[in-house]
Amino acid sequence: MSQDIARAEAFCAAHGLRLPILLAPMAGACPPALSAAVANAGGLGACGALLMQPAAITDWAAKFRAASNGGFQMNLWVPDSPPERDAANEAALRAFLGHWGPEAPPQAGDAMPPDFAAQCEAILAARPTAMSSMMGVLPEDFVARLKEAGIKWFATVTSVAEARAAAEAGADALIAQGAEAGGHRGAFVASEAERAAIGLFALLPAVCDAVELPVIAAGGIADARGIAAALLLGASAVQIGTGFLRTPEAGIASAWANALATAQPEDTALTRAFSGRTGRGLATDYVRAAAKPEAPPPAPYPVQRGLTQAMRDAAARNNDISRMQAWAGQSARLAPARPAGEVTAGWWDEARKLLS
Repeated sequence: MSQDIARAEAFCAAHGLRLPILLAPMAGACPPALSAAVANAGGLGACGALLMQPAAITDWAAKFRAASNGGFQMNLWVPDSPPERDAANEAALRAFLGHWGPEAPPQAGDAMPPDFAAQCEAILAARPTAMSSMMGVLPEDFVARLKEAGIKWFATVTSVAEARAAAEAGADALIAQGAEAGGHRGAFVASEAERAAIGLFALLPAVCDAVELPVIAAGGIADARGIAAALLLGASAVQIGTGFLRTPEAGIASAWANALATAQPEDTALTRAFSGRTGRGLATDYVRAAAKPEAPPPAPYPVQRGLTQAMRDAAARNNDISRMQAWAGQSARLAPARPAGEVTAGWWDEARKLLS
């Protein structure tokens, strides 16, 4: 057995898994059915709980457990400081967004995410295998409560400095998120998310060399070749998001799923135009228009998210990819349109052969 497979199997044994594949916790795209399929195949399910009220967190966990005896992680963002508001720019944004969807009311930018402390309590009660974090380190007292409950803390990091900070704060494992990843970047400082956009295969070995914790590789992995390469570079497991989005269990809009199938790496872009936080998605008509010099700059999170809510809702209702929030990693074209359990098992079988 190679040392890479042995390292992966040790991670699996420590977390009750049969194979080292984690579903990425994608807010709005991790229904219990998808997580159950991954967990039943031996991997780790996931729930992106960012926008979920405590009752919804409890309900998601119950539905998952009704379909699987496997494990899952729940993910939250570490809250930012209150955003600085700019009434004039928000008015310009509402006018700009009016060309792409229903007019956003003046109060749209006031929308706030659920209460973080209440979400944390619900996650503690749900008893997941792990809680993962983005955008910073969890509060010290809450980390202690996680450990008392036997819940692992997986901290998402996008640089070596963040990896060291998370390790010092008590993380049990690190999710090294490369800039290839779809969805929001987990940078601790919002302004650094694009400037320090480090690719996974530069970030991963650097993090593995810098800290003595298991490292989970994330970003641009969507087939067995990527899994094997990540393990060769020191990862103990991989986390995959976009690679699962075309499975029937994901249930995403058909226009989004179809666009993923033909998207080349250069067909994705980093953008703040949906939420105010940097994320990677398909370079749709709206994303390109929002990046033009004449477009008003995005408001900070969560103001921008509130302002774009009406447009995003309309795009979803109309299955309109041109203005849809279609997150996508740079390996989107590799995502298979097959059942998630079959995909998970097949990836690991093939990766083991490559590593052997």
